[in-house]
Amino acid sequence: MENEDVILKTRGLTLAYGPLIVLEDVTLAIRRGQCWFFVGPNGSGKTTLLKAILGALQPKEGEISLNPVFAPRERIGFVPQRCDLNPTLPTTVREFVLLGLVGIRVDRREEGERLSWALAKVGLAKMEDRDYWSLSGGQRQRALVARTLVRKPSLLILDEATTGLDLSTAEGFLHTIFELNRGDGLTILFVTHDLTIAARHATHVALFYGGRVHAGISREVLSPENLERAYGISVDVH
Repeated sequence: MENEDVILKTRGLTLAYGPLIVLEDVTLAIRRGQCWFFVGPNGSGKTTLLKAILGALQPKEGEISLNPVFAPRERIGFVPQRCDLNPTLPTTVREFVLLGLVGIRVDRREEGERLSWALAKVGLAKMEDRDYWSLSGGQRQRALVARTLVRKPSLLILDEATTGLDLSTAEGFLHTIFELNRGDGLTILFVTHDLTIAARHATHVALFYGGRVHAGISREVLSPENLERAYGISVDVH
């Protein structure tokens, strides 16, 4: 990849499920330290592109290029909408977070250092012995982020990560995420339906509609004209 700052690039990308084409000619470049938001109506292809980035869906045409350091995708962290663990399984916060190290070889000392660092970053310091299921909804979301952070990712992808959280809990969670971006230089890719959050925090936006993606600097992409074209109604988030 010609630019070392580029973490991920798509060029002329077409994605489909069998004969059904979902997205066509997607071209964008995500660089280190940027904060990207994927926004758009339901069914517009946000999750489809996410699957392709994570390697779960192969392009029909075009390409996705990853910086060579991401080739095994170990440096890409993914935070799903909700916990994917069986709630009947007794689990400590330590055990839950260390699941993030599956497939990564570290010794016991480094494992402990990564655990402590990740928990501190999300405001759960010294809570490793707590029962995961005793945590509040907001704390569980933070633990999901910690589970990803133990991998020491350079790109953190979050899929509708504030779904189900009340307003104050969501605000605290978002503060943690964007502090990782501003304070630690962690590149963020945030998928959401909340245009207000995108307008407040994004450096760059990919707006999905009509099988296409309009990507670029936040203030340019989130124009009233573009939003009305995507949603079919007048929208102004500035």
